[in-house]
Amino acid sequence: MLAPDVVLVGDGGGVKQAAPRPIVSADKVARFIRGGIAKFTVTLTGEAAEVNGSPALVLRVNGEIDGVLAVRVEDGRITGMYYVRNPEKLTRVTAEAPLTLRSAPTAE
Repeated sequence: MLAPDVVLVGDGGGVKQAAPRPIVSADKVARFIRGGIAKFTVTLTGEAAEVNGSPALVLRVNGEIDGVLAVRVEDGRITGMYYVRNPEKLTRVTAEAPLTLRSAPTAE
């Protein structure tokens, strides 16, 4: 599922631990994720979401939002991952934004 040149970027906002610089390559990204999950001695869950039009996972630790992992998919492969743990950027995650369709203006 990961493209060979996938890039993972983390954002902890200086408050939460995150990858200090982008991680590049399927092997390195997979090892980073696997190593991060292995550190958890808590219950980690994820729920599918859509963030800024992209597929994402809202990750929770013991039921509390820990972060959002958004992915960019191209040609059926994950080419980019953005893991936001910065609490200031997660304040609106619990609220669903209602979307409305607007009719295109009609020519008169």
